Amino acid sequence: MKTNQRLSKIFLAMALTGAASYSLAADTIRIGLAGPVTGPVAQYGDMQFIGAEMAIEQINKAGGVNGAQLQGVRYDDACDPKQAVAVANKIVNDNVKFVVGHLCSSSTQPASDIYEDEGILMITAASTSPDITSRGYELIFRTIGLDSLQGPTAGNFIADHVKPKNVAVIHDKQQYGEGIATAVKQTLESKNIKVGLFEGINAGDKDFSSLIAKLKREGVDFVYYGGYHPELGLLLRQSKEKGLNVRFMGPEGVGNSEISAIAGPASEGMYVTLPKSFDQDPRNKELVDAFKAKKQDPSGPFVFPAYAAVQVIAEGIEKAGSTDTDKVAEALRSNTFDTPTGNLAFDEKGDLKDFNFVVYEWHQDGTKTEAK
Repeated sequence: MKTNQRLSKIFLAMALTGAASYSLAADTIRIGLAGPVTGPVAQYGDMQFIGAEMAIEQINKAGGVNGAQLQGVRYDDACDPKQAVAVANKIVNDNVKFVVGHLCSSSTQPASDIYEDEGILMITAASTSPDITSRGYELIFRTIGLDSLQGPTAGNFIADHVKPKNVAVIHDKQQYGEGIATAVKQTLESKNIKVGLFEGINAGDKDFSSLIAKLKREGVDFVYYGGYHPELGLLLRQSKEKGLNVRFMGPEGVGNSEISAIAGPASEGMYVTLPKSFDQDPRNKELVDAFKAKKQDPSGPFVFPAYAAVQVIAEGIEKAGSTDTDKVAEALRSNTFDTPTGNLAFDEKGDLKDFNFVVYEWHQDGTKTEAK
């Protein structure tokens, strides 16, 4: 039914715009790059953009896709759901048929509703909420793992290696943060680790005095935070200043050098779950050197998944022999793709069949080492 609706829209567009715009598509395939250019998590958007744009540049240098060149077009959603909807509608109006993005799960989900209805194929390289791919959509994919994988990775590490007596699980009340915090809580409780406090703060909060006082009263000896680095950085710093000397842990949304800039020495020893450090894989040395030649940092968690997202779109178009998004989606589900993040294969929901998160120990200079 959805396919028929999409085809009718395409035929209507052809009738309204004429064939000229379709002859252009043979020369250029545009890919929308949707994520935060501005806002508090723009650093993560940069990771996605540089990864995707490097893939576009290298694919074009190698001859493009079926004789066509790729063109990346940046769209700023500021990690805001309402702005993400406006961006998605702009992408529809711009007649862009492929999207790498969005970044924040709370933005990706409403945007993906529009893409599915309008026949646009989207691959997110950063959004980890399981809800995004649980709705039976045909055109929505991702090149990163899910919170239902990341949460248990964190929870099992806490239970098996840290072995705290009383854990606080804090989140930012947003789809991504609360979702992964819930997964961690469930894993901890399944392993008989006490979760003494499960509580939300508001994204954008600056003063955590009352929360820190509560953590002290509750006798918490470990804190897991679901959300992004701006809030956790402040929570780390203020906890240190107020004498709350406990270990913290967070998801890939906090694994950014900016957390060290905010928290300073208080960020030392934080645990974080991240995708594997693809920039450390010897097979990716040439690609890493290409980023460094542009003075770009290839170590961010979303850089290589974004590169892979563009690559699988390009190879999907080649395998389908068409830019028809239904045919490309079928090609994505029917093939495997050898990318800098490994051999990727998609299940029926559009999720990767295999993806692993790794626990790292964070250092105040913004570097990380794998936790043991």
